[in-house]
Amino acid sequence: MAGTDADPHFNPELDLVLERTTDLPRELLWEAWTTPEHMVHWFTPDPWKTVECEIDLRPGGTFRSVMQSPEGERFDNAGCILEVVPNERLVWTDALLPGYRPAPNPFFTAVLTFEEIEGGTRYVARAIHGNAPNREKHLSMGFESGWGTVFNQLVAYLKNQRG
Repeated sequence: MAGTDADPHFNPELDLVLERTTDLPRELLWEAWTTPEHMVHWFTPDPWKTVECEIDLRPGGTFRSVMQSPEGERFDNAGCILEVVPNERLVWTDALLPGYRPAPNPFFTAVLTFEEIEGGTRYVARAIHGNAPNREKHLSMGFESGWGTVFNQLVAYLKNQRG
């Protein structure tokens, strides 16, 4: 997987990585990832929808979304923000709830990086799992296609917003 050689913490038995580039500036990607009003438009792969989103952009703050299936079933995903480096890095986990409270069923930690490159942004999304079965479950759920679709929706949404 691309982008793994530069990360000394990458563990191929536990981690999944998606790397993409876009001609959009990283500040726009950052804003879309950290603003609930933007996230509801692109965060869940079609035909699913994000019907609620809450972000308290600080370590210990809330990172929460409610996804809705095409049949109307809702899935509440609550987590805790661990790290915020504006326009560069966002880390959150579902292993903790807001305020660093332990969560009952941890699945993964997300590490997003936004690197300015000539003509745009290099975007890397890493999903860190606590065990191999969770990694395999995430992979079988369609990590690559799902997170790839979400990235494409994000880019399309931002380009549409720019006119």
